[in-house]
Amino acid sequence: MPTRIEWVDANMRLLHEIAGEYRKTRPFAGMTIGTGIHLEPKTAALLLTLQDGGARVVSTGNLNTTQADTIDYLGKRGVTVIGEATSDPEKHKHFLGQVLARKPDLILDNGGDLFDLWRRGPNSNLRGGTEETTSGRTRLEPLRSSLNLPILVINDSPIKQFAENEHAVGQSVLESYMRVTNRVTNGQRVTVFGYGSCGRGVALNFKSAHAKVSVVDRDPLKRLQAHLDGYDTPSRDDAIASADFIVTVTGGGQVLSAEDLPLFKNNVILANAGHFPTEIDNAAITGSPQVASARTFSEGIVSLNLDDDRTIHIIAEGHMFNLAGPRPLGNSIESMDLGFALQARCLEAVALGRVDASSCVVPVPRDIDEVVANAYLDLCYGARAEGRNQADHPEMGLRAN
Repeated sequence: MPTRIEWVDANMRLLHEIAGEYRKTRPFAGMTIGTGIHLEPKTAALLLTLQDGGARVVSTGNLNTTQADTIDYLGKRGVTVIGEATSDPEKHKHFLGQVLARKPDLILDNGGDLFDLWRRGPNSNLRGGTEETTSGRTRLEPLRSSLNLPILVINDSPIKQFAENEHAVGQSVLESYMRVTNRVTNGQRVTVFGYGSCGRGVALNFKSAHAKVSVVDRDPLKRLQAHLDGYDTPSRDDAIASADFIVTVTGGGQVLSAEDLPLFKNNVILANAGHFPTEIDNAAITGSPQVASARTFSEGIVSLNLDDDRTIHIIAEGHMFNLAGPRPLGNSIESMDLGFALQARCLEAVALGRVDASSCVVPVPRDIDEVVANAYLDLCYGARAEGRNQADHPEMGLRAN
């Protein structure tokens, strides 16, 4: 019986087209691509597409989002996967070091971990690569002079902003909240920390699910935008104290800490949807002397009973809960197909020398955005659907082993 990974792979239509092209053009022939990215079914389709382009792919995951069945699937298809699922930052750093020890020609990074580690002991053959996230871009921008390589930031593409961040993250956070907690959204007070494209999507989806949504953002322009979009924008303390559910999606760190314990409403649920597991200081909150006892549920929820008889709940220990919770599904297939098509085309541009070091930590070039947008629309309206990967398994669109 086909697996979920094969279902996902069959529906990554843009990547299937690109893979068919790459098997002929081989833009990565003779190159090693090192990746540090969430290892889950949609990522597997991307890594196999790069392999179809002639690359030797060496990959490790991000903190607490690696899925064992994806490791097995990739390993059977020739991708070198280093490490396993871990929430230990030191172990994760060791896995990253092993990827760099393979001296990659290109890096596909997710959070800036690989590029930051590479610049501390650079190898001369690295040509550049891509960074997936806003968190990574923020981390790498001050390091441009020491990186001095073409690095294209996928998250700065307008396609990534509206297709994946706003639409897909919003959907997956709502879906994950419902799946993990099985709690009602109607009439509940939800506080969203961060009103970038991801935060906008999260707020809109909970508003559409009949929740009462408040937004907190340090940027007064973002707060004004949220206000004009119809959300409450109370003070930070009031937004925390009124909330039944709080979700952080800022891309930063230390949004909620043990100092906020007196503010939390009884039975509030806390979750993080930002890249790094630092937006909720889980260790400080769970280790606070105000915590009298704790219970861990199989759904990935820890319930903390405080010494004043209040209870607060934290999902997935503050990790990205739409990818680190139970049965993690992440964003929709189609949104990741778009984002990963951008990844493949950007890596191709770096590999073929179409961008140089002047493009160090910059957005996706406009011509690549246009190519990907046109290809997706062509597929949606059937212009090229008939000729897609007939050499593989036509009954499912699955890749040949």
